[in-house]
Amino acid sequence: MLTLSYWNALWFAIVQGITELFPVSSVAHAVLIPAIFPVPIDLDALLPFTVMLHLGTAFSLLLFYWKDWLSFLRSLFRQEATVARQVFWRVVLGTIPAAVLGFLLLDKLRAHFPSGSSAAFFLMVNGLILWIADGRRRRAPSFTPDADEEIARLSPLQSMGVGLAQSLALIPGFSRAGMTMVAGLYSGLSYSAAARFAFLLATPIILGAGLVEAPRLLDPQFQSVLGPSIVGAIGAGLAAYLAVTILVRYFHRHEVEAFRPFALYCLLVGAAAFTYLRFF
Repeated sequence: MLTLSYWNALWFAIVQGITELFPVSSVAHAVLIPAIFPVPIDLDALLPFTVMLHLGTAFSLLLFYWKDWLSFLRSLFRQEATVARQVFWRVVLGTIPAAVLGFLLLDKLRAHFPSGSSAAFFLMVNGLILWIADGRRRRAPSFTPDADEEIARLSPLQSMGVGLAQSLALIPGFSRAGMTMVAGLYSGLSYSAAARFAFLLATPIILGAGLVEAPRLLDPQFQSVLGPSIVGAIGAGLAAYLAVTILVRYFHRHEVEAFRPFALYCLLVGAAAFTYLRFF
């Protein structure tokens, strides 16, 4: 088992924390960085280490949206229907498809996780989808200033469809946040509402995956990366909190071509990584 230094774990975690919420696929970066740069970690330990970083991201999302989750819980004990309760049940419905597929495909995900060239290819596909979605948004109806009211108007089928889009993130290269937001746009949400729904949906999925996978780090074969993983989780959480703060403001201010810079990034980085891994 190769030893991962605390410094490498920290900078790796910062990249993960940012790319997990930016629509540029954190899993693709988790695969491509060790494939291109000399990060001293065995591929068998890469998945549990990365999922440990996801735990840090999940806790940062809980911290950022703690008032919202508290409001959701309180709404369950009120007799009258509220927007908060409607949003909560749409989050529940949206979580089910990705949770089921994640459970069924977890072993296959472990087996195919280290493929660098496929991650680069699907990162380009991710960028193309973001680019196309921007064109769709130009033709979308005007949005409601209140994001929760937009989310509450989603039908149960639409909510599950948006949540199902998260499942594409099981393929390294597709962004969970990006695909969820794109599905939200196609369901009639604004960028701001789609981003909010995506981050709310991401919290239970990332947290659940982390709680399932992180205990693998307690196995004797992974003891050398346990300490760096804990430090990395803290670093990823701090980076993710900064990322979600930036993105919430960004998508609130941009209602035209908001995905364009992220799409260009995915296309360029994916093409460069694919070329390097296939031909050099």
